[in-house]
Amino acid sequence: MFEVSEFKKGICIRYKDAPMQIVDVTFSTPTARGGATIAKTKLRNLITGQLISDSIRSGNKYEPVDLEYRDASYLYNDGSDFHFMDGQSYEQFQLSRQALGDAADYLADGLEGIRAMVVEGKIVSVALPNAVDLIVTECDPTIKGASAQAQTKRALLESGAEIQVPSYIEQGEKIRVDTRDGRFLERAK
Repeated sequence: MFEVSEFKKGICIRYKDAPMQIVDVTFSTPTARGGATIAKTKLRNLITGQLISDSIRSGNKYEPVDLEYRDASYLYNDGSDFHFMDGQSYEQFQLSRQALGDAADYLADGLEGIRAMVVEGKIVSVALPNAVDLIVTECDPTIKGASAQAQTKRALLESGAEIQVPSYIEQGEKIRVDTRDGRFLERAK
C-alpha cells in the first residue's frame, strides 16, 4: 500500500477502481487549522490513456497496480504510433504518443533496456532506462567568452526532444539524457 506522502512520478496505483500511473505530483500543506497535506497529482489511466488531475488528501492508502514487465525493443515510428517488439514472444505491438507520455521524447533507433508494462494482460506502456544516449541534431552556436556562471542553450535531439545543454555541446555530439526529468547528464562515450 502506498501512502499519499510516498507518491512520486512513475508510481502505479489503483485509483477510483482503475490502474493509474502518477505523471506529476506536488505537495502543499494548508496552514489553516492544522490542515492535512494535499498532493496535487496528474494521473494517467493505464488502460484508456486518459489524463486526470486531482487533489488527494494525505492519510489515504492506495494499493499498487499488479504490473508485469517484459523485455522489448523499439522498432520505428510511423508518424502516429510507435512500434515495438516483445522480447519474449517476438510479437510486434504499437503504442500511441498519448500512451507513452514523456517516454516518446527519448525513443531512438537501437535503444536497449526498454521494458513493456503489462497490466491485466495488455501492454499499456513502456518503461525506459533511467538514462539514454542521443545525438544532438540541432543546437544554438557555441557561446564564446562565457562568464563564470554556467550557461545553457537549447538543443534538439534525434528523438525530437528539446532540452537545455551546456554551452560547449555542439551539433552531432552524442549526449546522455536522464529520462525521468529530461536533463543533460554528460557527454556519451
